[in-house]
Amino acid sequence: MMKFCVQPANILGLLAIVAILHTPFVLKSAKANFSFHANKVSANLTADNNNGPFRIIYDSLRLSSKGLASEAFDNAMAGYNKLREKGELGNDEILTIADFTQPSSQKRLFVIDLKNCKLLYYTYVAHGENSGKGMATLFSNKNESLQSSLGFYVTAGTFDGKHGYSMKLRGMEKSINDKAEERGIIMHSADYVSETFIRSHGYLGRSWGCPAVSKEMNKPIISKIKNGSCLFINSKCKNYLKHSALLKSV
Repeated sequence: MMKFCVQPANILGLLAIVAILHTPFVLKSAKANFSFHANKVSANLTADNNNGPFRIIYDSLRLSSKGLASEAFDNAMAGYNKLREKGELGNDEILTIADFTQPSSQKRLFVIDLKNCKLLYYTYVAHGENSGKGMATLFSNKNESLQSSLGFYVTAGTFDGKHGYSMKLRGMEKSINDKAEERGIIMHSADYVSETFIRSHGYLGRSWGCPAVSKEMNKPIISKIKNGSCLFINSKCKNYLKHSALLKSV
């Protein structure tokens, strides 16, 4: 296994959303298995050079002031569109972005209602135990790595498990996160996702690779994004951006 070094709606808004949902993209395949290191190299990839309609949503929701870079939003929209065109999204009104370029002590989970141009939830999310302490810098698709996997997921059904109300995730990127179900990567609640934990430790506790959220936010978030919406776990990992079929331009 190789490792790589890296890091209310108006007419105009409605027209922008229509443009977003009909922007064409071409899919290419990804190859090879990776573990990623995201510490040193900054990536400069945007998925499309004509991001005007995307930026209307981004700007109107003031996502920049909340720490979400425009490049991260553009990439999330690009992958969302490709998944939507392939018919993978049963719930295409919602886009969720977990921005792992930010430390876990910051709110870095964005649940966006694209149809109504609203930021539904803006909250904390944990990364994997072996991905790093405060910052997630290591990513893997391997079983028992206890690391987060980057990229695009489609949310699946819910169940009651050892973490209570939880949601399954389907990794949509070959060799990058497609072992998510095999690894048991789910969204669930955790006591260590709290401001109390941050005040005590300086960062959130960590999962075994799952995007865990707080007990207070778990049920409302899962209930909104379950059954076929797009989740994008973002990083400035150069090799992820290079190998992601969902982000490759023609």
